Amino acid sequence: MSIVYLNGQYMAMEDAKISPLDRGFLFGDGIYEVIPSYAGKMVGFTPHIKRMQDGLAEVGINLDYSTQKWQHICQSLAEKNGNQSLGIYLHVTRGADTRRLHAYPKDVEPTVFAMAFDIPTPPKPDRFTKQGFALISTEDLRWQRCHIKSTALLGNVMHYQQGHEAGCNETLLYNQKAELTEASSSNVFVIKDGVIITPPLDNQLLPGITRKLILDIIKAHSSFELQERIVTIQEARQADEIWISSSSKEIAPVISLDGKPVGDGKVGEIWQQVASLYSEHKFDY
Repeated sequence: MSIVYLNGQYMAMEDAKISPLDRGFLFGDGIYEVIPSYAGKMVGFTPHIKRMQDGLAEVGINLDYSTQKWQHICQSLAEKNGNQSLGIYLHVTRGADTRRLHAYPKDVEPTVFAMAFDIPTPPKPDRFTKQGFALISTEDLRWQRCHIKSTALLGNVMHYQQGHEAGCNETLLYNQKAELTEASSSNVFVIKDGVIITPPLDNQLLPGITRKLILDIIKAHSSFELQERIVTIQEARQADEIWISSSSKEIAPVISLDGKPVGDGKVGEIWQQVASLYSEHKFDY
């Protein structure tokens, strides 16, 4: 039986209820996070919570939850749900009003929901040596505030579905200038001639926590050259390696893009080195 948190109380999942007038349900008016937890140890807890607090502030949802309170909720959910390999999902909406109206209501309490769900234990990097992800690419048709981790994810879902229907793991997105933004549920890295390149943060992409940890770990524990700069889809098609990153995928190697091999079509050596470093240091943050 899964135990969840709703508005200050822990309860069985089937007992959790929200109003049909909740703005998260009606408008997707909310912010969320997913924090990986392995045997009670969370990955990137502090930057995850900071991103959530930044998102709440940006959309004007006032919630008086400290970092310490969030930590207690996350640890309690992990413990109540077995302390195994879990994703801790945090979800805050603006709350329920007495009517459906587009304008932000006044004097409503935010709805705070959190749950834990099973996630795979990440395989050791050497187990990926004969595996890799397949991607398709398409123009990014989502809204222009992708840096906000909103619960309104229909645009991402539709792009992800494109890849799914094509038999691929993900969909790589580029803007009208043919510049990479991200994938439908991941950030992206392109490797060429030993240089690790990722698009710079702006309103077109989510500031991924795994992306941040990867960059921090590479800077601290390797001599690889890093570049945060505009990357074109053409560069991606000529790359030696491509990676996608997220809390659930960690760093996943890509071996094909639009039906053509990336590099030699095998998992790259630089990925193997960086994935090993990430596995070793991910709990440091």
